[in-house]
Amino acid sequence: MEELNGSIAEHIPVLAKILVEQINLPTDAVMVDATIGHGGHSFLFGKKLGKKGMIVGFDLDPEALQRAQTKLEQLSCRVLLLHSNFSQITERLAEQGIEKVDFILADIGLCSAQVADESFGLSFSTNMPLDMRIDKRLRSTAADIINRENEKNLADLIYEFGQDRASRRIARFIVRERKKEAIVTTGQLAGIVCKALGKSAGSRKSRIHPATRTFQALRIVVNHELDNLKSLLSSAPALLNIKGNIAVISYHSLEDRLVKYDFKRNAEAGFYRIITKKPITPSREEVANNRRARSAKLRIAQKQ
Repeated sequence: MEELNGSIAEHIPVLAKILVEQINLPTDAVMVDATIGHGGHSFLFGKKLGKKGMIVGFDLDPEALQRAQTKLEQLSCRVLLLHSNFSQITERLAEQGIEKVDFILADIGLCSAQVADESFGLSFSTNMPLDMRIDKRLRSTAADIINRENEKNLADLIYEFGQDRASRRIARFIVRERKKEAIVTTGQLAGIVCKALGKSAGSRKSRIHPATRTFQALRIVVNHELDNLKSLLSSAPALLNIKGNIAVISYHSLEDRLVKYDFKRNAEAGFYRIITKKPITPSREEVANNRRARSAKLRIAQKQ
C-alpha cells in the first residue's frame, strides 16, 4: 500500500519468517516465485536449496528482475528469472522444460519501490502521471479509463473493485471535473476524490488515504489483477508435485476471497489439504517495522 516505512527503495518481504517456518523445502526443490520483486522471499528459501535446487522467478518489472538477479546471484541453487505475467505460469515453465514444481509462492502486493517510481503512476501522495500499468505492454492507462468511461461505469468500477460505498458520488465528481480539463495526474485524481468525500488528505482521521479505494479499483482494472490471480490459481494443481505447496499473500478482501474459495474447492475435490484453516496475519511487531504488511493475509495449501 501507500504508506511506506524507511527507505522507499527497500522492499521488505512480508510474513517472510512465518513462511520459512511453514514451508520445508528439500534441497533439490523447484520453487516458483510468481512475484519475485527484489527477491526477498526467494533469497530466504534459496539459502536452503542446494545446487540441484532451482528458483524460477516471474515479474513484469524489468528493474525488479535486475535487483532480484543481484540479490540471488550468491545462492548455490539455479536461478531463472522470467519477464512474464504469472498468469502464464504453465506456458513459461513448459518453455523451460519444467513440468512440475515443489512450491509456488505469490506475494501479490505492490513493491514499495514501484509506488515511489513515477513511471508507474501509482502514488496518491506524490503527484505523477496517472498510469498504473505494471506491465507497460498493456494499452490502457488509468488516465484512459478515468477520462473515457461514462459515469455509471466509473461508479460500478470503483464500487466493485474498490469496495467504496461512495462510488457514485466519486464518479460524479470525476465526470464533472474532467469536463474542465483532462485528469492526467495522480494528484488531480486524489484531489477530486478527497473533494467528493469532503475529506482532507492531510488531516484525515481514517488510517487510509481517502483515495485509497479508488486507486485500488483502477489498478486492479488496468492490470487485470483478479483475472491474473484466477489463472495462477487454476494452473497450480497440475503444476505441483505431491506434497508440494502453494502460498499466497494477499492484501485486500477481493484477492483473499479468490484464494480462500479456490483452496476450498480444490480441497473438496481431493487435490489440496488446506494448511491454514484461517489466514495468517503479521504480528504487531512486523507491522510496526513494515507498514506494508498491515493488511497482509497468508494462505497455504498442499497438493495431495
